[in-house]
Amino acid sequence: MIDTILAGQDLATIKNRLNEAYDALNIKNIKEELYELNAELNSPEFWNDLERSTKVNKRISLLDGKIKRMNDLSDRVENLDAMLQLLSEEPDEDISQEAETELNALKDDIDVLELETLMKGEYDDSNAVLSLHAGAGGTEAQDWTSMLFRMYTRYCENAGFTVKILDYLDGDEAGIKSVTFQVNGEYAYGFLRSEKGVHRLVRISPFDSNAKRHTSFASLDVSPMLENFEFEINMDEVRIDTYRSSGAGGQHVNKTDSAVRMTHIPTGIVVQCQNERSQIQNREVCLTMLKSRLIELKEREKEEKMAEIKGEMKKIEWGSQIRSYVVQPYTMVKDHRTNFESGNISDVMDGKIDGFITAYLKMQ
Repeated sequence: MIDTILAGQDLATIKNRLNEAYDALNIKNIKEELYELNAELNSPEFWNDLERSTKVNKRISLLDGKIKRMNDLSDRVENLDAMLQLLSEEPDEDISQEAETELNALKDDIDVLELETLMKGEYDDSNAVLSLHAGAGGTEAQDWTSMLFRMYTRYCENAGFTVKILDYLDGDEAGIKSVTFQVNGEYAYGFLRSEKGVHRLVRISPFDSNAKRHTSFASLDVSPMLENFEFEINMDEVRIDTYRSSGAGGQHVNKTDSAVRMTHIPTGIVVQCQNERSQIQNREVCLTMLKSRLIELKEREKEEKMAEIKGEMKKIEWGSQIRSYVVQPYTMVKDHRTNFESGNISDVMDGKIDGFITAYLKMQ
């Protein structure tokens, strides 16, 4: 039987955390914004501007989801409170078990809600584009890149995000040289931006007949996928190359120069896409990715200027890894920014990286 006194204390804590989240998420302001957007949606001229109407509908859906989730949690808290009151007056094994299950579920859901309160960035609610690149080291680094790709796709599956591969380049013998993929889901960029940087692996190489220990590097770039965003690019500063797709896709992909690569000459940013069915579609995806990368670059420059003013400037270099994954001589995954660590490397490589992401968000 559940201890109703202890459960009541836990429920009181949940109520306080829910109220704090309500204030942190500015639910009152969200309701006011939602009222204004719905008024705009009902105006006769609303559908004349397709770009604006798309933005408004997307925003309404996001805000409406936040309010419904908050209301749902409030209702569940009230229902559990009533169950505990009933149990204190008349113990019942079935109700007790149901109350305990719901109490644990509420704790988990409040944890997730509190993470959302940490999403303060302008683009945190956007979809994300991730690009993994193998470092020096040939097959070793390429195998490590494929391991990271699997880790992130598993994380996305667990988080309810969807993954779409945009560009993929196989390794020479094994693994992946580079892969770019889009992650769609609520706050995808907000969660995954913490993973940007260099990832280091230390292990005994399965490709070395002498069983020596090797260190491999792979870099991950993360940008918000900003579709329908007002940002103009001077196309005179962009070099566009087309080439034959090397990925899966059948005879059409292999026989035509449908893949597109765009290089932004002033910054050196390169984006490419080969997995859409036509060159036109690949070009559109590339342009969206390039805009997103340029906006993300501007935001990063702002942050670096602020950090420089505060005396906290840190160079982002190939050797300055954000996280180390050690398989031999011991097992440990450690984030060098937050000092969060896990000894269960198997779980981490299966996509259970929530602890690392949470630690980073709380640090910020």
